[in-house]
Amino acid sequence: MKEKKAVNGLKLNGKRTALIGFAFFGILLLWQVYDSWCPTFLTDIFARRMYGISSAELKTSSPENILKVQWLVGIIMACDNLAALILLPIFGSLSDKTKSPIGKRMPYILTGTFVAAVAFPFIPLFFHKNNIAGMVIMMAIVLMFMMMYRNPAVALMPDITPKPLRAKANGIINIMGYFGGAAATVLGLFLTLSDYINASDETRNVWTIEIPFLVASVLMVISALVLFFTIKENKLAEELKDEMAEGELLASVETPVDDDKPMSKANKTMLLAILAAEFLWFMSDNAIGTYIGNYVIYYLQSSSSKTMVLTILGGLASVIGFATAGAIADKIGRKWTISTGLGITFVSLIIMCFTRPTGKVVGDLGEFSFPTLLFVVWAIKGFGMALVHNCSFPMVVELCSSKKIGKFTGFYYAASMSAQTVTPILLGLIFRASGVWGALPIYSCILVLISFVVFTSLVKNIKAHKVANVKGLEALDND
Repeated sequence: MKEKKAVNGLKLNGKRTALIGFAFFGILLLWQVYDSWCPTFLTDIFARRMYGISSAELKTSSPENILKVQWLVGIIMACDNLAALILLPIFGSLSDKTKSPIGKRMPYILTGTFVAAVAFPFIPLFFHKNNIAGMVIMMAIVLMFMMMYRNPAVALMPDITPKPLRAKANGIINIMGYFGGAAATVLGLFLTLSDYINASDETRNVWTIEIPFLVASVLMVISALVLFFTIKENKLAEELKDEMAEGELLASVETPVDDDKPMSKANKTMLLAILAAEFLWFMSDNAIGTYIGNYVIYYLQSSSSKTMVLTILGGLASVIGFATAGAIADKIGRKWTISTGLGITFVSLIIMCFTRPTGKVVGDLGEFSFPTLLFVVWAIKGFGMALVHNCSFPMVVELCSSKKIGKFTGFYYAASMSAQTVTPILLGLIFRASGVWGALPIYSCILVLISFVVFTSLVKNIKAHKVANVKGLEALDND
């Protein structure tokens, strides 16, 4: 009877969780602009320097010229992720030990946001000036300070959310993040990267590529300020002390977590299995994310605005996935929710393997019409990966106490960032060796399949205890 009372005493505060989500809003906003534009910047500048042709001629030159520079693009993108691999665990552990009047995460969030926001608009400016050294340096600065921001920002949710509620809380956090991604995507619809790339060097308008970066910087700063003025870390940590203790008792782990003892063999096995599978699915997903812009422009020979439409469709499907993943996990457990998501993603990538350029010219720029099938692929993939991402992070931080959330968040991001370090280079080399863009979906498909096998065979399904959650207008409560 006592346990039942404790269970019913835990309620997810929807309003507070959404406010914490402003941190993730800023993260995905920057990431969406960065991933949508920077690989194409690098492709353009490398190909022009290596082959001595203008940007306007680049698209109609030999496809091998584009594919041969993808390994260089991959190296630059991977170097950023390598820095993240090193810095994320460091900032996670540092923030765990930090004590300040504004909390242990907030100093890193504010510093990282403001420095990254200042440096971000210089990336397209240096590209426009054909200054590759300046562009890469700015990319490195942005990534370094976003790592200072990212780990503490993500750790903030489990800091003040009891363990059984974290899957649903993570859904709300991710939905807020996708609003940030959507804001960046809308900019890409009106400021079309392919229009800039296809223009002659003399007629390129820098504002076409500068505005998305400026807007992203401004919105990032606003989101960080909203977070700072509405979430008082120290006060909430004190108020929620009893609820967090109840959450520890109700955690979905095989053996209880005890800071005074070494991590149990069962929990360590669970952690390593989750991280191994996560490494593989991030290798797959990041390969698609890194190269889809170039895939659309140089392989499908379509407008880059179609990449933004893909992002919108994937984002909408992801929002549905994030909104429903917590409820699905309550019924079938987090393991089978993630496994289902991986299965759905695998099906979408199989379909993508059969996608080809339409060959139907539209407009005055010689671009092909976009294959409708790819829109379907993106919607299916978005929903599937939302199920995966929604439940995987809570499973990792479930295996630690509140004293080590930053450290275990670092483990989670070490796995994802190491994958994102390896995959751009590996796939770039595959492009160079094969000479075909069709290697992209095949590569991603194989990795998702291996991830599915690893996860389903090694991770145990331990259902979380059912808890009461706020519904309807109750989600608007301030306490």
